[in-house]
Amino acid sequence: MRLRIVSWNVNGIRAAINRGLYEILVTLDADIICLQETKADETIIKDIAPEMDGYVFFASSAFKKGYSGTAVFSRPEPMKYIMDTGKEEYNLEGRMIALEYPDFHLVNLYVPNSGQELKRLDFRRAWDIYMPAYIKRITAGKPVIITGDMNVANEPVDLARPGPNYNKTAGYTQVEIDGFRNFLGQGYTDIFRKLYPDKVQYSFWNQRFNARAKGIGWRIDYFLVSNDLFGRVKDSVILDTIPGSDHCPVAMEIEF
Repeated sequence: MRLRIVSWNVNGIRAAINRGLYEILVTLDADIICLQETKADETIIKDIAPEMDGYVFFASSAFKKGYSGTAVFSRPEPMKYIMDTGKEEYNLEGRMIALEYPDFHLVNLYVPNSGQELKRLDFRRAWDIYMPAYIKRITAGKPVIITGDMNVANEPVDLARPGPNYNKTAGYTQVEIDGFRNFLGQGYTDIFRKLYPDKVQYSFWNQRFNARAKGIGWRIDYFLVSNDLFGRVKDSVILDTIPGSDHCPVAMEIEF
C-alpha cells in the first residue's frame, strides 16, 4: 500500500477555501491531508467537510475564536484518534490530532510560535520538553509519522537570512533549535533534509514584506518519521509553487 500524505498550514480554512483550497486538494490527490492553523471550530469544519468526498475528518479547535486549530481529512479510516494532549493549555489551542492506523501512528501538530519579541518562548520551551515524551507514550508499539508546522528552522540552510534572525526572531532561537533537535533525538528523521541534505527550499514566507516574491523564506513545515520507518519513504517534497497561504503544502509518499 502506497500512501500520499499532505500537510499544510492554511492560515485560516475559510479564507483558504476562498483562495481555492478544495480545487488544490483535489489536484494533490492525497490519501491523508493534515491542516494547521485552521482558525475555525469543529462545526464550521463539519459544514465544509462534505466537499471532501471520500474522506473522514477530525478537527481540534482553539477555545479562542479565529486562532490556531488543526484538522485531518483521511481516506483510510483510522482505528483510533486522540486530541487530548494531557495538558489543558495545549488543548485550549487545538494543537494536536493523533490517529492510529493498522501499520503506523500519524500525529498532526501545530507547534506554538514564540511570538513577537519572543514573548511565548517559555511556553514554547515547555512544549518542546513535554510533547516528545507524550507522543512516545500514546504511540507506543507502532512506528510514527509526525507532521505539521513546527515553527522552527533547524539549520542555517532552512532560512534565507540565518545571521540576522539568530536568537532574535521566533523560529530561529537556540532554545527552539535545541527543542527540535531533542525531538529528533527521540528516534525520528527529518525526511526532507535526509533525502536532500543541501537543498534550499522554503515552506513559509512572511506576508508583510512580500517575502515570497523575493525568495526570502523559511522551512518550518516538516515530516518526521520513526527512524525504522525511513526505509519505506519514497519521497518528500515542498510544493512551493502552490499559493493560498503564507505557507505552502509539503507532501510525502510512503510504502507499507
